[in-house]
Amino acid sequence: MSKITTTSKKVTLRASDGETFEVEQAVASVSQTIKLLIEDGCADGVIPVPNVTGKILSMVLEYAEKHKRTSAAATLYGPCDDESIIIARWDAEFMKLDRNVLFTLMMAADYLNMKGLLDLTCKTVADMIKGKTPEQIRETFDIENDFNEEEEKEVRRENNWALQGAYHQ
Repeated sequence: MSKITTTSKKVTLRASDGETFEVEQAVASVSQTIKLLIEDGCADGVIPVPNVTGKILSMVLEYAEKHKRTSAAATLYGPCDDESIIIARWDAEFMKLDRNVLFTLMMAADYLNMKGLLDLTCKTVADMIKGKTPEQIRETFDIENDFNEEEEKEVRRENNWALQGAYHQ
């Protein structure tokens, strides 16, 4: 009896800095943008990914490799089996990123139309904001306050109705 081997079709992606990646079509197709290019027959040569650097594209592909078999149900409704729990733990470790890398990865996920990765990066940012005051958020994200002290007091006074039950200073 002979062993049947299957080879997965490969595609080559070129990042904005010229770095190239040869990956399985199934991995590249986690990106809806790249999937459409493949389906339209535009993947015969090298597929350019002009808005994503090699460093970030390698992270995107690492995510795609891990998630290429993840069911939509697990992504939408949270962990529902052992594999989903393992992936959720992997995602949590994967998101332990420098703030600038996290934002760049988020923009790449948006550009490449990768809903799962975009949702994960957005959730990570939301978790970084959760329960913080505006001052703490400014400090976390290195955001300069546009208002002087007097202007900020006026804005708080005018919008006190929206702030009740939230933070108070």
